[in-house]
Parts: sequence; C-alpha cells; structure tokens
Amino acid sequence: MKKKLFGIFGPIVLAAVLLLLLFFSPIKINTNNQTLIQKAASSMSGNVLRGNDIKAEAMESGKYVPFFGSSELSRISPFHPSVLAQKYDRDYTPFLMGAPGTQSLTQFMMMQSMGNGLKNKKAVFIISPQWFVKEGIKRDYFDAYYSPEQTFNWVVNLKKVTPSDQYLATRLLHYGIVRKDDRLERMLQAIQAGNLPQKNDLRFSQLKLNMLNREDQLFSTIGMVSRQKQIDHATKELPAQYDLDELNDLAAQLGEKQTGGNEFAIQNNFYKRRIAPRLDQLRDSQKGWDYRYSPEFSDFQLALNQLAKEHTECLFIIPPVNGRWATYTGISQTMLDQFAKKIKYQLKSQGFNHVADFTNQADTNYFMADTIHMGWKGWLKADQKIAPFLQKKTAQPVTYQLNDRYFLSREWQKMDPSQVE
Repeated sequence: MKKKLFGIFGPIVLAAVLLLLLFFSPIKINTNNQTLIQKAASSMSGNVLRGNDIKAEAMESGKYVPFFGSSELSRISPFHPSVLAQKYDRDYTPFLMGAPGTQSLTQFMMMQSMGNGLKNKKAVFIISPQWFVKEGIKRDYFDAYYSPEQTFNWVVNLKKVTPSDQYLATRLLHYGIVRKDDRLERMLQAIQAGNLPQKNDLRFSQLKLNMLNREDQLFSTIGMVSRQKQIDHATKELPAQYDLDELNDLAAQLGEKQTGGNEFAIQNNFYKRRIAPRLDQLRDSQKGWDYRYSPEFSDFQLALNQLAKEHTECLFIIPPVNGRWATYTGISQTMLDQFAKKIKYQLKSQGFNHVADFTNQADTNYFMADTIHMGWKGWLKADQKIAPFLQKKTAQPVTYQLNDRYFLSREWQKMDPSQVE
C-alpha cells in the first residue's frame, strides 16, 4: 500500500522539492546571452522593466547605456537614438528603460535594483512635462509597472532610514497594489516612521526576494517583443555617412511627407486615429492644464538621489509640446516655460549640469511627431547633445550637492517657478 501511494504521490513531492530548490537556491542562473540582451534593449517589455536580471547583465557588459523615459522611446523612426547608434556604428547601444506610463517613481525603482549597473556610468533621461500633473503618477500607470522584486530589493538592502527612504515608503503606501501585501505594508510603515523593519519580516522578505529573483531569471523574457526589426528597417532610410546638413534635409522631407494631411504638423496616422474623430471637442480642452505643481517633482528627486549615489553622469532632455497643438488646445506656453525653469533649477542647483532644454523649439516644423512626442528634427537635435555626451561612456568625476529635505518637501512641489532664482 505504501509503495502504491509513493508511486502516486512520490513524483509530485519530488517535483515540489525540486521546484523549491530551483526558486530558493542561491545559485545564479546564467542569463548572459548577448542576443537575448540585444532584443531586450529595445523591447520596453513590462517583464524586463519590472525585473532586474537582464538589465543588470546589459549594464555589466559595458555596451549598453540606459535611456530613461516613457512613451517617446517606443516610437521608432530613422532618427530614434537606437537607430542612429546602430547606423553610425557608435560604441554604445541604448537600453530603453521606459514605456508608455513609466514616470520618475518607476524609474527610481529600476535604478536602485540594478546593483552596480549605473556606478560611474553615463545615462540619458528624457523628462516629460506631462508627468507633472497635480496628483502625480496615476494609479493605473503605477500598477502596470509596479515590481514587488524591486520593492523587496530596496527594503531588504536598507541599512539606515534616510528622509528619501521615508518619502519613498509614504509614496508606495499611497498605492493599493502595494498594500495588498500585509507584511510589506507593515515594513513600509516602519520605514515611514524612520525605523528599520523587524528582523523576522526581513528574513521572510529575503526568502521572497530570492523567489522573485528566480522568477525574473526564468520568465522575464516571456512575451518580450523586440523592436530590432523596426530599427534595422529604419537604418535603411539614413545616408551612409553622418552628415548633419543631409540629415536635417531628410528630417524635413520625412516630416513633410508624414504630416502633410493636417494643420498641426502631426503624423497623419496618429492624427486620423486619435485626433480627427474628436477635433472639435479638443479645442481649448487643455486651458487649465498645469505642470508646475506636482508630487512628481519629489518623485524625480528620488531618481536624482540614486544617480548621485552611483556617481552617474546623466544628460537630461526636456522636450517641448507641439506649438500648433498647444495653441489649439489652449495649453499655456508660459506655463511650459515656467515648468522648464523649475525642473532646471532642481537639476542645476544640485550639480546636474547636462541639460538639453528644447522647450523653445515648440514651433519648429517637424520637431515633434505628434502632440507631445519628439519627431524627426527633434531627435536629430537631441542627438547633437547625446552623441558628444556619450563619446566616453565612463562618467567624469562630478560632485553633487543634494538637498533632499527641500526637494522632497511639499513646499518644493508647490513652489511657484517665478520665485525660483
């Protein structure tokens, strides 16, 4: 009878034991597959962004440079940074760390979980004014890219609670998806109060982190769709040699060809699908929009803290809003200029001096591909900042003067940019 039962249940028990060993073993599964990493670099896949392993391997290889941003990174064209880097055989490849809906909080969580992936390296960070709405990142956007693995990685490795840790705990507790885990909620409440979590909670969380790390190694590539074919195709439209005048002419030609069907110089397929059906409703629809006062400014400070901690040298790019569209919808250019002034003060007053502000390019033809995303001339202009910045991938020595207490405060979030020096 015992043999019969073992014959039935033995394989199940053995499988369960092997599964536990697989998930909780400290032995690292090798994911150093360069073909896989190349696909991941342009995928902007949720599994890749929420995970750690592939990004860490990419950064350790020395070939990839992280490009933090959001939806603008997903629009592949001949002037996209990934296309230009490949076509002109540059010694870096952008690793696209962002997707539609990713903002400062998500990007910080990615940064802090990359180990030494950013240490003494360079990075590019595209700041979208549209993130800086009154309530900060929307719940749906946060939920889509929330990573328990990255959250536990932060909690388990915390040695001393700082004001930025307290701020982060408070922000995470704002979201229901985080509070679903009772133990994690208890740990975050401790950090919020300025205390380290209890040791028993930390021990349990380390086991959970081991399991999440193993899931990441095993399953992060599931559903990953690379944009490499799009990149390969887009390179064919570019001239063989990088000639700025020739590229500028090509950007104008492609822009004119792809936006000729509407008065806003918006890419035609985007215009027909997203705008034309409700054009009349959109007139003056953005008159009350304001990006000057938002918790996003403090979320952004978390990312700056991490860059400073890792001695990362970063180029920040501030894109404009399509000027014709802004006039039609009523969004204030003065407000956008003031937003840029405020975010540049936050950057430069702390030693982040590589800033490319394109706010004044709002009315440049074909600078934007649609309402808020950079297009042909926009990416080409950005490349004139990116390429020289990344000629050397190792960061130059830089001293940051962080002012956490101010930039993490509600006072800063609500600060009128006209009061900023």
